[in-house]
Amino acid sequence: MTRKPLTLLAVSSVLAMSACAANTSIASTTDDTATPPISIASTATPATQAQTAAPRPNVLLILFDDMGYGQLGITGHKIIKTPNIDKLAREGMLFANGYAGSTVCSPSRISLMTGRDSSRLHSTANTISLRPGDRTLAHLLSDAGYKTALFGKFGIGTTFGQTDPMTMGFQEWKGLLHNIQAHRQFPMFMFENNKMVPVPGNRAGARGGYAQRLFTDDALEYLDQQDGKQPFFALVSYTSPHSEMAAPEKFVAPYRGKFTETPYNGLKGPTPDSQFPDYYPLAIDEPNAVQAGMIAALDSYVGELVAKLEAQGLKDNTLILITSDNGPHSEGGGDPLGIAAAGPFRGGKRDLTEGGIHMPFIATWPSVIKSGRVEDAPVMFADLMPTLGDLAGRPGAAESSGANGVSLAPLLLNDNASLPERMLYWAFSRQLGDPNSGVIGVTQQAGRIGKWKALRSNTDAAVELYDLTKDPGEANDVATQYPKIAADFAKRFDAELEEQARYAQ
Repeated sequence: MTRKPLTLLAVSSVLAMSACAANTSIASTTDDTATPPISIASTATPATQAQTAAPRPNVLLILFDDMGYGQLGITGHKIIKTPNIDKLAREGMLFANGYAGSTVCSPSRISLMTGRDSSRLHSTANTISLRPGDRTLAHLLSDAGYKTALFGKFGIGTTFGQTDPMTMGFQEWKGLLHNIQAHRQFPMFMFENNKMVPVPGNRAGARGGYAQRLFTDDALEYLDQQDGKQPFFALVSYTSPHSEMAAPEKFVAPYRGKFTETPYNGLKGPTPDSQFPDYYPLAIDEPNAVQAGMIAALDSYVGELVAKLEAQGLKDNTLILITSDNGPHSEGGGDPLGIAAAGPFRGGKRDLTEGGIHMPFIATWPSVIKSGRVEDAPVMFADLMPTLGDLAGRPGAAESSGANGVSLAPLLLNDNASLPERMLYWAFSRQLGDPNSGVIGVTQQAGRIGKWKALRSNTDAAVELYDLTKDPGEANDVATQYPKIAADFAKRFDAELEEQARYAQ
């Protein structure tokens, strides 16, 4: 496993994926023995053990919506500028092989909140919601004595008293409840602690209250109230760069004319655009510039949040995590290829190729994490709940709630630590026709062990196999060259389907 200083040159090598994952032998890859989650003590040096006794960190989790791996400066974008996020990555660590929980929003976010990968979700379609009785990351940290707050999109539970944010462990929340509502960049109403409140600047179709600005302002107000006496967990769940495509002009203007553009018609005549115009009705002349501006706005807002932590004297003992829920979209004028959104990877949202699930994944904790690290170990959303449980002093709490991710605490606390070998697993049940039709078509599967990535386009299809160290774009299927490894993945995929069927009951 390699760890490199975090420089733009090093990140270029990360994008090329040269030596980006530990090699895995055929023998170890075909071992069906499950490896138990790692504990902090099992790999901790004496110095690391001392660190675990330090004050529990505050946690600021910043989650973007449909941002691709390649849309940040630190991950190689040549036009979009993200100085605040890039600085955080240099101050802490970039997980070069960080993965979302799914290639669409709802199962990915439920994976993050419950610590479960696709094999333990009751559905792998975008129609999934939390179920009454589910235990979440917010529950775990609330039980551990943390203040818990959500600002922005929830989208994974809309039944008040059963699956709403406050029932699911958040003591305070302000934002948007439903996924469809969260498509609007200028919403007419938001929720405050389960009460619907109007957004005055957006009455009667006005566009005075930009959702990402509103989320940021609410989060800043919350951070301003923190004094370091009680740890907090704040999830800032932005709804961009997902469509609807819009951002304040001051962020868009620097990118006008920088991209090849295909105007988006929306519902504007004479011919509506073919890509979900009912969801995204507004026409946009320069959608790529607008999306770049959306990301620039997010970067600016992240800078404000970090500045507030510094002003409150909280930054040193705050673990800041930044990631995205799935790959880049082609909705509402989105053009993943034209804006190089997925970086070196193939595909995007609704694909289990790397472009759909390989995400920016940054962790900064100044008092603990050494600066300038690039961590190669493959990690995923399901790992966050066990990780934060360990750091909050509740080891094993996530696993007792059904989580099957592994704790990343050893990697955060000790730059010489490693994780046990395992298969990262994803499944996605695509809906037929309209992406919200509710009619399930094929179920795709993907898995990664070390350098090997396997894909199966349907449950009865042949397994495709890729060596990500040589082929990060998944262009060359080597299943016929390594039939034993491909067969082993097929066996594992079948077992994961059986596991998921039990959770679907």
